[in-house]
Amino acid sequence: MATNVNPNLKSQTDQRHIELVSVEIPAVSYKKKLSLVWKSFGELYPPGFLRKVVAEIIATYLLVFVTCGSASLSANDEHKVAKLGASVAGGLIVTVMIYAVGHISGAHMNPAVTLAFSATRHFPWRQVSSIDNVIVYRHITLVGWGRALDSLGPGPNCDQSMKWHGLTLTLLVPMYAAAQLTGAISAALTLRVLLHPIQRVGTTSPAGTELQALIMEIVVTFSMMFVTSAVGELAGVAVGSAVCITSILAGPVSGGSMNPARTIGPAIASSYYKGIWVYVVGPVTGTLMGAWAYSFIREPVHVMSLPSLSFKLHQMKSNDSQVPDKDPLDSL
Repeated sequence: MATNVNPNLKSQTDQRHIELVSVEIPAVSYKKKLSLVWKSFGELYPPGFLRKVVAEIIATYLLVFVTCGSASLSANDEHKVAKLGASVAGGLIVTVMIYAVGHISGAHMNPAVTLAFSATRHFPWRQVSSIDNVIVYRHITLVGWGRALDSLGPGPNCDQSMKWHGLTLTLLVPMYAAAQLTGAISAALTLRVLLHPIQRVGTTSPAGTELQALIMEIVVTFSMMFVTSAVGELAGVAVGSAVCITSILAGPVSGGSMNPARTIGPAIASSYYKGIWVYVVGPVTGTLMGAWAYSFIREPVHVMSLPSLSFKLHQMKSNDSQVPDKDPLDSL
């Protein structure tokens, strides 16, 4: 029996075959993909930002390793590590890490601190890629966005400062927080292996009600952030002492976390999440209040007029050509 093939159906099949062939994309090698990702990272983030992220991972790892390790040993057997000793160890590791990586990444080691610095426009300072952006960003920080845009007017500097400010709020803070959480989780998992059979490696949970723990975390984190915003050259000693003092007070009530990463890391490693929201809401609220409070009471900084700002920029460019190794921020 003869069969008739519909010519329209055959042409449609051929057309579909042609269309499928036409959209085939050649495979991209692994090295090329990696180079594309690295190039995209370089375009999105300032030069040297990867070093700062790695510094935050290492600093937060050591912070959680020491604080949670000493807290775990103290909770398991106070004859090995006293509760006071655990609080002192937490303050000392903060001091050490500030002096170790503070000049590289700022040694935040705390997502709440990074968020507070960003909210008060103190972060970032050393990620600015050019002298022009240093001048413009500091000018915006001092006088505010409205006056800065009116005084600078349209131009490349204005566009760069706006682009940089948007990059700060949308990209740099989440990357810092991700680095801190990575370090905290890695340290907690390490402790889980080293301190076996201890089940809870430095977890924090409310000793009383969650409201009591929340208020305590807000107050002690406010104190820590207020001191952090105020100190200068002796930042390591001052902040470490503040952490030590407040953890001694807050330990019996809330555990004295003052750091979402310090709580989330051990919680994941120990699978223990009781009242974990307290240690996210409390530190974030406390650091924001502490940073804003100090920004409100501090002595106002006199802002340079625009002509002198332009002259300073020209002078800095001349000096930079003679002394290339000098940090532009040191000249301000």
